[in-house]
Amino acid sequence: MSSSSADRRRPVLPPAVQRLLPARPVAGFAVLLAVLFALSYAAGSAAGPVAPGLRPGGGAGTGGTDPAGGGGMGGMPGMGAAAPRAGIVGGAR
Repeated sequence: MSSSSADRRRPVLPPAVQRLLPARPVAGFAVLLAVLFALSYAAGSAAGPVAPGLRPGGGAGTGGTDPAGGGGMGGMPGMGAAAPRAGIVGGAR
């Protein structure tokens, strides 16, 4: 039985370098994750903004339905600033 040079495979990288590289399934998963991220980013960019008139909460708006500019929701009592708390009954004075 003779073995040709095609039968014997030599590793391309030295064994020390091969030990430092991640396993093939891990590397494949990382590549797949990067491809899926790129595709989802491209789809989001192509779709455009979801709500074109939406502004960040901290920025100055160009006017809106809330005249006070507090960002509150009218008709929802108790949802604003915290009310002062009453003292604990029977506590030290």
